[in-house]
Amino acid sequence: MPKKPIKPKNMLYMGGRPSKNIFNNIFFYIFIALAIYILVTSVGNGLATSGEQIPVGQFIKLLREQKVQNVTIAGDRAEILLKDGTKLVTEKESSISFDDIFKNNQIDTAVIEGELKVEHRIGWEDVLSPLLMFGFPILLLLFLFRQMKGASGDIMSFGKSRAKVFNKKLSSQITFKDIAGNDEAKQDMMEIVDFLKQPKKYRKLGARTPKGVLLVGPSGVGKTLLAKAIAGEAGVPFFSVAGSEFMEMLVGVGSSRVRDLFNNARQSQPSLIFIDEIDAIGRQRGMGIGGGHDEREQTLNQILIEMDGFDTRTDVIVIAATNRPDMLDPALVRPGRFDRKINIPLPDLKAREEIIKIHMRGKPFVEGVDVVRIARKTVGFSGADIENMINEAAIKAAREDRDKVNAADVDEASLKVTMGSERKTLQTEEERQMTAYHEAGHALVAATVPDMDPVQRVSIVARGGSLGHTSISPDRDRYNETKTRLLSTIATMLGGRAAEEVVYHEQTVGAGDDIKKATSLARRMVTEFGMSDLGPIMYDTREDSIWLARELGEAHRLSEKTSAQVDDKVKEIVDSCYAGAKSVLEDKRKTLDRIAKALMEKETIDQDEFEKLIK
Repeated sequence: MPKKPIKPKNMLYMGGRPSKNIFNNIFFYIFIALAIYILVTSVGNGLATSGEQIPVGQFIKLLREQKVQNVTIAGDRAEILLKDGTKLVTEKESSISFDDIFKNNQIDTAVIEGELKVEHRIGWEDVLSPLLMFGFPILLLLFLFRQMKGASGDIMSFGKSRAKVFNKKLSSQITFKDIAGNDEAKQDMMEIVDFLKQPKKYRKLGARTPKGVLLVGPSGVGKTLLAKAIAGEAGVPFFSVAGSEFMEMLVGVGSSRVRDLFNNARQSQPSLIFIDEIDAIGRQRGMGIGGGHDEREQTLNQILIEMDGFDTRTDVIVIAATNRPDMLDPALVRPGRFDRKINIPLPDLKAREEIIKIHMRGKPFVEGVDVVRIARKTVGFSGADIENMINEAAIKAAREDRDKVNAADVDEASLKVTMGSERKTLQTEEERQMTAYHEAGHALVAATVPDMDPVQRVSIVARGGSLGHTSISPDRDRYNETKTRLLSTIATMLGGRAAEEVVYHEQTVGAGDDIKKATSLARRMVTEFGMSDLGPIMYDTREDSIWLARELGEAHRLSEKTSAQVDDKVKEIVDSCYAGAKSVLEDKRKTLDRIAKALMEKETIDQDEFEKLIK
């Protein structure tokens, strides 16, 4: 078989990858100019040094001694030929002529036995210096003009969509099989997938698919991943864009990008448009101080118009994600636009098990790692939190030069994700003991008050901004709370301060965050949950309320009398819980001392050891 011809090597190609055109690089022109300047300087110096260089004073001395045969003057340079055949060169300053030098030194040119010639030479430097002086700026301007001409497309493309487009091949890499949990949400989305695959089946019956699907849920639950999985299942082009990418400092850019995005989606239909964090542009209109005609509202209006333009023959579905649905404009979420709302909650126990198994793929774990145990200890974790936890566990194992990840790595990673890394804080023995009693107070109250979850871990190792921590994890997923459990939670929060009072008859600033959380929970019990003598009434006292944002200061306010009653009821709840916590610790002072002593010795005690201490 004939051999394939060998392509000649190109000097602009290195490592098999073509480099950028060097003629589009400003450094190329700078290099050429410097090379020409160095060449001209070298040539000029070569001409200047055709003989030995001497100062003008020595030249005058040779003339007086009548040793000069011939002199040739060319500009500021004089070439000298002595009577003994020696060639010399001298140069003067440009501000004075050789005639003036001879006159000032009283030299008669008759002392030159030969001839005195004056020549008008044009050197390379005389020609190229003006060219470099005027030519290089012209070349630089031409280069800049060329670059601006090439970038004019970018300047005129402000109104083009910035959406990332994933074609069928790329979007099919993620499917529902790659997503754990969210079974109800996936079931709702399968209708969207089926419509994109078989639109004629629905049109035959006169059915209309939802024009928009709004995914609502906390951060990290997988809203974006679910949208990609829909495109992967349907095998259609997927246009992904964030809400903030529509905004620009130029007026009208946002609405122009919306039009371009929807036009591109229509040309590629059936297709999907995914707008992440839509609350960045979909907030309620009329809330702006500028009167409601700002760029964000124009962008929102354009989205509303484009979605109204969809008909039953348009196979384009808009999916949006947000964790703040209360901020969206009512016109955006009405039927006919985003007319399907899918809530994606935090994963439950079963979903967490599946998510943990997915993220454990490709990571070597030791035998016997209990996935169910890990899932039970991660109540309230989102999918992103679990992924971060497993990754931190693998990093810890690698840092300690181990080949496999064990359960202790996962436990440490869980604490690191929620509370931060361990800190080596220098404390006196007295401070460590006060921290031990503080954490022991939390743990003992939690183990005594009714309906509280078990204590998983007590430690006086500093993490994040705290000097110690008490981990109280629910043993199951809970979707409702009772008044008894909330009161027990407040008492547990105040257990640290109560221990300080019981043991030291003193107070420390370490209980500041506990008091803040306890007061906030008590206020919610009174103002939101109706768990007080004031009755089942909603007392909205939040300064950041949606009413305040909507009415610009005309929010629902409480009267002074009612506000005072709310404050009294909050104080009554907090005082009652604090008194209960203090009573528990006074009755079980010996147990409190045992727990504090164990913490001083071991710094950290787990659930089994804690239960032995309190029994």
